[in-house]
Amino acid sequence: MTGAAGQVKDGGMTNEQRSPYVLIGGETGVRELVDRFYDIMDSAPEAAGIRAMHPQSLDVAREKLHLFLTGWMGGPSLYVERFGPPMLRARHLPFPIGEAERDAWIRCMDQALDEQEMSEDLRGFLRERFRSMADHMRNRSS
Repeated sequence: MTGAAGQVKDGGMTNEQRSPYVLIGGETGVRELVDRFYDIMDSAPEAAGIRAMHPQSLDVAREKLHLFLTGWMGGPSLYVERFGPPMLRARHLPFPIGEAERDAWIRCMDQALDEQEMSEDLRGFLRERFRSMADHMRNRSS
């Protein structure tokens, strides 16, 4: 179950202990999720369109997503400390993101989530939040 403040409920634990960041395994868990996500994007034929929006090397994208997700999941605000406010939608406006691109991104993230060890509550919570974020990035109708 998830709480209104974005915390995964687990009786008797403090909010900090229930943060998705802690529950996924902290820095290591976030790094594993990000690396698997980009490995899938880099190899899945159905992700070719979104992969083409990235430079040949995914190193910078991996690092930025890792920093962003660390704070987004309730860990240290590493992305903000380095780059300032994320302004995700504005940063993605140069890229044509429609339903197909959103769906490809979600498929890659869903697979990465499915392959990582975590509770079903956490997986469902993250899947819901990632879907909402991916939909918010859309900047064209199809």
